[in-house]
Amino acid sequence: MSMTEEIAPPDASISEEQEDLIAEFSFFDDWMDRYQYLIDLGRKLPDMPEEFIRDEFKLKGCQSQVWFVGEAVGDRLIFRAISDAAIVSGLVAVLLRIYSNRTPREILDTEPDFIAEIGLETHLSPTRKNGLGAMVTAIKKRATMALDGAG
Repeated sequence: MSMTEEIAPPDASISEEQEDLIAEFSFFDDWMDRYQYLIDLGRKLPDMPEEFIRDEFKLKGCQSQVWFVGEAVGDRLIFRAISDAAIVSGLVAVLLRIYSNRTPREILDTEPDFIAEIGLETHLSPTRKNGLGAMVTAIKKRATMALDGAG
């Protein structure tokens, strides 16, 4: 069963999307406000279909529970993910905004530099940083598989 219908390509390039995200976070001087914004982004994630909330879709390496699915639609990869933790859901939302609905080549050519630019590198707990790294790794792995013709 496909989790997506035909989806239009994104309006902004992947680098423009990163710049927009960095600009949005720069509006907040206080880290509590940035965390709140991250939580708000996570609340706007679309619901994950029940058939994907199973152990086989659970991402390893995250302290919180994160369910992650990637699907090729045309020449692009569409990612869906959800977490049971508020801040982690926000991290999911940020990663999906940058990497979902992109070609595998765009995904592989785009390092997650925005993470440091936003300040997440220095303000996340070690376990959340590990989980963020696990999500980036899963996205890049799925893109590599798609380029290699395995998915």
